[in-house]
Amino acid sequence: MADSTTPSSRPVVPSHEDRPVYVIGGGPGGLAAAYALRAQGVRAVVLEKSDRVGASWRRHYDRLHLHTTRRLSALPGLAMPRSFGRWVARDDVVRYLETYAEHHQLEIVTGVEVSRIEAAPDGTGWLLHATGGRELTGSAVVVATGYNHTPRVPDWPGRDAYSGEFLHAGEYRNAAPYAGRDALVVGVGNTGAEIAVDLAEGGASRVRLSVRTTPHIVRRSTAGWAAQFTGILVRRLPVRLVDRLAGPMARLSVPDLSAHGLPRPGTGLYSRVQEGSIPVQDVGLIDAVHKGRVEIVAAVEGFEGGKVALADGSRIEPDAVIAATGYVRALEGLVGHLGVLDARGKPVVHGARCPRTAPGLYFTGFTNPISGMFRELAIDGHRIAKAVARRTARERAAL
Repeated sequence: MADSTTPSSRPVVPSHEDRPVYVIGGGPGGLAAAYALRAQGVRAVVLEKSDRVGASWRRHYDRLHLHTTRRLSALPGLAMPRSFGRWVARDDVVRYLETYAEHHQLEIVTGVEVSRIEAAPDGTGWLLHATGGRELTGSAVVVATGYNHTPRVPDWPGRDAYSGEFLHAGEYRNAAPYAGRDALVVGVGNTGAEIAVDLAEGGASRVRLSVRTTPHIVRRSTAGWAAQFTGILVRRLPVRLVDRLAGPMARLSVPDLSAHGLPRPGTGLYSRVQEGSIPVQDVGLIDAVHKGRVEIVAAVEGFEGGKVALADGSRIEPDAVIAATGYVRALEGLVGHLGVLDARGKPVVHGARCPRTAPGLYFTGFTNPISGMFRELAIDGHRIAKAVARRTARERAAL
C-alpha cells in the first residue's frame, strides 16, 4: 500500500493515455471499482482521506451487522469467509475490506483528500485538487466517497442553547454510557431503530423513539428467506405492482403496532423507496415496541430550555438525545460546479453512465437500493470498469 507522500512525488503525466483512473474513497464502492478496473487492464489509484480503508465502517456503532446476506454482500473477486456468519458484523466487514485491498494488491494512497475536480487544462481527462496543494491528472474519475459522508442535523429552534447531552448517531458506539439513563432517539430509519433497541437491551432506564413519518417495517428474514431476496426479485417490477404485493405481505408478517404509536404507513413500500426511504429491517424493534421497552413519541419540533418540544405539544426531558437524522453526500464542493448534481445534492446518474456534461466522471454508492448496497456496489464496479475500458479503447483507436 502506497504511503501518503506518493502523489506529491509524482509529476503530472501529460500523456492522456498514461494517466490513471483516480478512485476517490477507500470504502467498499471504491475498492470494488478499483479491482474491476484492474481486471480490465486499467490502472486505478484509490485516494483515501483517512489513514486506512473502510473508514466509515470503523465509525459505525458496535452492534451493527449487514442487513444483507454474506453471500450476496461480497465484492468482486473475493468471497466473504463463511466464519463471518449469515449477517456479517461491523468488525468483520472492516477485516474483509482490509483483506480485499491486500489480496488484490490495490494501489491505494492514504491521507489524501480531494477537494475539487475540474476538467484538465488540455481538454482531456480530469484535474484533481488534493491535500497539500497536489494537482493530480487522471483519464477518468470514480467518485466513491460514500452515502454516509457528513452527519445531517436539522436546524431545530433552540438546539444551540440546549444544555443536555446531544449527539448525532454517527458518534454513538454502544449503550454502556446510557445505562440507567433516559434516552431519546430521533429518527426511525434503520440506524435509529437499531440504536433504540440497543439502548433498551443495554440497560437504559427509558428509551423513546421520535417518529415523524411512520416507516415500512420488514422482517430481515422469514423462515430463512431474507428480505434481500425479495428486494432483488422486485427491483425491476412496476412500482404500483410492488406496492400492491407488499401490503398483504406486511399484514401477514408484521403485527399492527397502531396502539403503540406505529400505525401502518399510508403510502406504498416501493413508492417510498423511490423517494429515498428504505424500509426498516427488524432487528428487534417490533418486539421492543410491542413490549413497551421502546416508546414511540411524536416528531421533534425544537428545544426549549432543558426540554425537547414535540409536534403533539408535549415537552419531555431526556438525559440524552441521539439524532439518527441521516447524512448528506457533501458533493457540492467537489463536483457541484460541474452541473452533475440534482436539487438534493445527489449525482444525476450513477454506475456506468456519465453525466452528459462530464464524460469520464463516474459515481458509485450514492443510492440505497433494497437489493443490497454491497451487491449493487459490486455490480456498479464491473459496469464502470467496462465503460472505462471501452472509452479508452475508442480513444486509442482514434489516435
